[in-house]
Amino acid sequence: MKTVKTKKKFDAVKMMRDIRDKIDKDIEGMTFEEEKEYFRKGAEKYKKEEKSGG
Repeated sequence: MKTVKTKKKFDAVKMMRDIRDKIDKDIEGMTFEEEKEYFRKGAEKYKKEEKSGG
């Protein structure tokens, strides 16, 4: 039996890998405290965007 491949409009696995790769690059060489601040700021930004509806 042949597997049928469909064209995806959105590839969640690729998106997650891209996000992970960007974060890895961003935090490379940071201390643990700097990493905590990086993620704290990211969470803060997300919360503000969520409240504003965007």
